[in-house]
Amino acid sequence: MRLFSVSFRFRLVLAIAAVFLLVASSSSGRPSSRADLPAMAVLAEREGEGTVKPRYDVIVAGTDPEGVMAAVSAARNGLSVLLADRREQQVLGGLITLGWLNSLDLNKVPVFTLRYPYPYLNAGLFHEWYQYVGGTSFDVNRAAAAFHKMVLEEPNIDLLLGARSMEPVVEGRSVTGMRFVKADGEAVVVRAGAVIDATQDGDIAALAGAPHTFGREDLGDPDVTMAVTLVFKLDGVTDAVWHDMRHYPGAGSDARSIWGYAEAAEYPSSDPQRVRLRGLNIGRQEDGTALVNAMQIFGVNPLDPASVEEGLAIGRAEAPKIVEWLKERFPPFRNVRFAGTAPELYVRESRHFVTEYVLPIRDLLENRDHWDAIAYGSYEVDVQSTGPNDAGFVLMKPMQYGVPFRSLVPLDVDGLLIVGRSAGFSSLAHGSARVVPLGMATGEAAGAAAAVAGERGMTFRELSRSREAVAELRARLVRQGMRLEMLKFEPQDYLHHPHYEGLVTAVSLLMAKGGYGNDEWALDEPASPLRLFNMIQRLHKRYPDAFPDRLADRTFSATPPLSLEQAAMMLLEASGERPAPGQALPAAVQAGLISQSFADRLQDPASLTNGELYSLIREVMPGAGP
Repeated sequence: MRLFSVSFRFRLVLAIAAVFLLVASSSSGRPSSRADLPAMAVLAEREGEGTVKPRYDVIVAGTDPEGVMAAVSAARNGLSVLLADRREQQVLGGLITLGWLNSLDLNKVPVFTLRYPYPYLNAGLFHEWYQYVGGTSFDVNRAAAAFHKMVLEEPNIDLLLGARSMEPVVEGRSVTGMRFVKADGEAVVVRAGAVIDATQDGDIAALAGAPHTFGREDLGDPDVTMAVTLVFKLDGVTDAVWHDMRHYPGAGSDARSIWGYAEAAEYPSSDPQRVRLRGLNIGRQEDGTALVNAMQIFGVNPLDPASVEEGLAIGRAEAPKIVEWLKERFPPFRNVRFAGTAPELYVRESRHFVTEYVLPIRDLLENRDHWDAIAYGSYEVDVQSTGPNDAGFVLMKPMQYGVPFRSLVPLDVDGLLIVGRSAGFSSLAHGSARVVPLGMATGEAAGAAAAVAGERGMTFRELSRSREAVAELRARLVRQGMRLEMLKFEPQDYLHHPHYEGLVTAVSLLMAKGGYGNDEWALDEPASPLRLFNMIQRLHKRYPDAFPDRLADRTFSATPPLSLEQAAMMLLEASGERPAPGQALPAAVQAGLISQSFADRLQDPASLTNGELYSLIREVMPGAGP
């Protein structure tokens, strides 16, 4: 294990500035000579051997953006910190610097206010870093430099990189430290007052026994996760090429980002069951290259190293073929060159931990605040493709919602916080809460929480239940520059609809979507038999005992109307009953599946609206959803 000396810290900060000048003047666009890592960001060449201390106030596991923010926040609160990772590459920033995710999904401010001098909700350390990288898309070399600068300026942070393994030390129900096998094979045990799990998949929390689900397990689909992506690089992106890319018909852009090119989905994949292309998200680098986030790879289990390696191999083989096709299909790409792929996959989803409060999709629908909110989100619920026959969609767009501190505190295990995309978010809420700026905010909150809990002699669970202690935590975060307030805005119309509660149930079971404008609910439009059939498929997956029959051997019309009698027949058949023709509604009332009062409230039992259909599902499954 190598640690930084004070003199080396100073020289590296100076080197960062020098490399920025070099990068800014470079136009070669050639791939990096160090396995395509940002050349400046590699930390392998450093002076002075040292040993890891036997004890720290905090151990942060994982050097992704969330982990860096947690470590810096804890250090600025006066705590001694060990920031550790298993990655062989000596670079901080994980998903951004190794996964090459160089375009950010920002949680934008929902309404204009002079209290927010910038247009996004996440301030504090995220804002400090964001100002350094300079935009919604950025150079990953600059991003790495920003992470390193923030860490190296904190003398309380030690780094342990390249560990062969790391796992929690658990005594009773408490995590009291971590056990590492270093790169040289030496095994060490490091004690800590607190551990923050900032690994992408919550590996430390899982090893400690914290309960969790996987993928869409909470929706009855335990083997389903969003597609992973391998970002690839284009060389030869001159100012003229960039201009042409930006002005291609249908493309949207800003100075450093381009999105659109929907026709990219026409790409003829070499293996359509495993890999395909969607519309392009392009982020410009400072060296004449651009990074493209568009490849979707299916069937990768992020928790299985062999599956991850297979996914990487699929992506590496497909990327040059994609670039050649883009050159032929889109005139602005004709002079670009393939310049490599990211060292790591961009993984969107794996474990979801069960915490003191698991953020439900209802909170996003209602733009709900919390007394213990330590971060705020507003990004759309982006449900990415899960397989070759799933296009993905935007479930809805919240205005603003709070993330409670309780969502960082796992059940059954003390001494541990979980930050980032694997924290306590339902699989649907995760579609919004997984974005990096929000994850960085949870990291900052966790670092400060370690200080508050330590000063008060409280466990994290005790802290999460103390309004006084949480108020102190929030005040401390505000002093660090975070914005912790819910803005005032007009609530969306759907919140006042008479069938809103039915909508909540339908959305929670992934039976309805509102799109970017929350205008696709179609609550007052007539429902069709096919819509109910598709909803029954979801009921079968989530509640197979109650609905053992998927009705998959039947054909149902996509054209309205859907009568209450027909809906009752379909639901009874899905539950294993076979009522006589024309007797489905009386049978459903007799069985307690539908109440007579519900039937009496319908405007026209011969033609249900979508809103009434959603309420019918709530009637049939009163415990479903949130």
